[in-house]
Amino acid sequence: MATTSAETQTGTVVSADNLPDTFPPFDGTTYASQILWLAITFGLLYWIMSRVALPRISGILEDRRDRIAGDIAEANRLNDESNAAIAAYEQALAEARANAHGIAQETRDKLKADVERRRAATEADLAAKLSDAEQRIQDIKAAAMENVGEIASETTTALVESLIGKAPTKTELSKAVDGAMK
Repeated sequence: MATTSAETQTGTVVSADNLPDTFPPFDGTTYASQILWLAITFGLLYWIMSRVALPRISGILEDRRDRIAGDIAEANRLNDESNAAIAAYEQALAEARANAHGIAQETRDKLKADVERRRAATEADLAAKLSDAEQRIQDIKAAAMENVGEIASETTTALVESLIGKAPTKTELSKAVDGAMK
């Protein structure tokens, strides 16, 4: 069996004599039925879309819009809360700093007063010790001066005796030592 130029997938053979002259959608004799079926199909699809699909889509879009608006409102509320929390934190931090500065100043003042009190006590103690030391020096000096007269008398007696060979009398010795000490 010989095949012609047109063979379908099913293996049937179509002769070239049975082929239409024009492509069927472009055949002018079928325009009216094509337009009728186009209008019926378009109307049916339009009715299905307007009654079923579009309300569902608009409902979904409205839900999204409401959810987005709610999320934006929640974000704004949380932003306001965080701004309020930041302001409260900064206020508390400023109060804490002021309190810390006050405590530090109070501590400095207490320490300064304590140091001043200790310094005054130490100066008073040193002044008392200095006064005692000066008194002891005066006592030692006075005792030494008393002994100086006696030592001077003894030394003078020894010197005069060694120089002239005779010891001076006590009245002469006392006059000479008293005159020299003045």
